[in-house]
Amino acid sequence: MTPGAHSQPLQVVTFRLFEPGDATAFRELNEHWIQEFFTLEKQDREVLGDPERYVLAAGAQGTGGGAIAMALEGARAVGCCALIPMGGGSYELVKMTIAADRRGMGLGRRLLAFVINHARAIHGRRLYLETNTKLANAIHLYDTMGFRRVPPDHPTPYTRVDVFMELMLD
Repeated sequence: MTPGAHSQPLQVVTFRLFEPGDATAFRELNEHWIQEFFTLEKQDREVLGDPERYVLAAGAQGTGGGAIAMALEGARAVGCCALIPMGGGSYELVKMTIAADRRGMGLGRRLLAFVINHARAIHGRRLYLETNTKLANAIHLYDTMGFRRVPPDHPTPYTRVDVFMELMLD
């Protein structure tokens, strides 16, 4: 959807961390964008099917759990993004999306700023992400928020990935 072609004007949007009951919205938001551009892969189904296990309780030994940020317009979830600990103060930024009817309104930038601030608050030193050149708007957002392209940090489980980026937080 192009900016200005939205069915309803944007209402007040709040950002918060994952709460019980958010798993369905997290899964549905992500399934929608992945299927819009790609195909759901095994790793997608695992993470989206059990975010409490694969994100919130995930992480390298001794690093603790990850986090999921939710963007809410009233009671409706309109965006989400997750952080999975990689160890050494690094977090992988995964599953970031904005609802299709709310794209182009600046919510992605606001959600990413919320996630970056949260990563700093939990003493994160680096954010790492994997994406695809097909997602030009997302890559542009990451570029403008200070991410830079890097070689792969580790083998990726996703066949669609062809861009790797990081943001140093300290």
